[in-house]
Amino acid sequence: MTYDLAIIGGGPAAVAAGVYASRKRLKTIFITKEWGGQSTVSEDIQNWIGTPSISGAKLASSLKEHLRVYAGDIVDVREGQLVENVEKTPEGFKVTAGSESYLAKTVLIASGSSRRKLNVPGAEQYDNRGVVYCASCDGPLFADMDVAVIGGGNAGFETAAQLLAYCKSVVLLHKNDEFKADPVTVKKVLSNPKMHAVLNTEILEVKGSQFVEAIVYKEKETGNKVELPVSGIFVEVGSVPATGYASKLVELDKIGQVIVDPRTQRARLLPPSEMASDARRGESGARDVVDTTASATQRLRNDADGVISDGGVWAAGDCTNGLYHQNNIAAGDAVKALEDIYMWLHGK
Repeated sequence: MTYDLAIIGGGPAAVAAGVYASRKRLKTIFITKEWGGQSTVSEDIQNWIGTPSISGAKLASSLKEHLRVYAGDIVDVREGQLVENVEKTPEGFKVTAGSESYLAKTVLIASGSSRRKLNVPGAEQYDNRGVVYCASCDGPLFADMDVAVIGGGNAGFETAAQLLAYCKSVVLLHKNDEFKADPVTVKKVLSNPKMHAVLNTEILEVKGSQFVEAIVYKEKETGNKVELPVSGIFVEVGSVPATGYASKLVELDKIGQVIVDPRTQRARLLPPSEMASDARRGESGARDVVDTTASATQRLRNDADGVISDGGVWAAGDCTNGLYHQNNIAAGDAVKALEDIYMWLHGK
């Protein structure tokens, strides 16, 4: 059968779209490897509207249950499947996940992003032997130990806040001269006497024997090298968009984010010649040479009657080039996309 819509992802954006698709009676195939998105690593989420406090694991469970309640016979859920390719067909799109393939008239890309790895000598060697990427998963293993957190955004400070509950001390290292996290969180975390932060650093090396024993960084202002004794290194240095499967379908920016029209969340299909091309791709699936985000977005706005209008692909959440990435924003953008998908399907 051919579905009205294929939704790819299992986080707030995908689930919001799935619920709206069900309510609008759009026959939908919903494909996800797992539930919750990046929020699953959060111990305490306090800005999910309508819920004063919820853990990432609980949010993932809540999202899954919300979709289950509304899915009925409208939304077919395929859990545990990883989408490997989406290709254009004369009638719409073919979505391939393992040995399964699904046909759909439209596609919503909401597959989020994955954590960026620390890329310095020793980081790979000590992966899961002191270098870790999930404080809620592994933090308790470092009780009464000295640890470091790499990253100055909200994720870095949330990780530090979790670790302060059981670690002996936490040092947060950030590459820039100011933090990217919201000021309220920064003030609260830094007020803990066990917490210390260092700005303008460059991570050079991870050292150890059987397990991590130290992290080496350079102070950018002085050039001094510092070897900080720690037993654990928690990495929060950003994410890589999970869009490789769509790299021959839609236009991506330099880091692999889907370029969308912010009014509708519509993505721009690549020309047929590029869809068939085997041009070299980057780590995330992005082409090596693409328009800048600003110029490409302007083309979307100007191309009211071109490929973007009749493309049939939308994107929402952390996998897009949207200026801000938050759970509430992802859900809102997905609802916006779903409204546009509904009008697109019924206006043809």
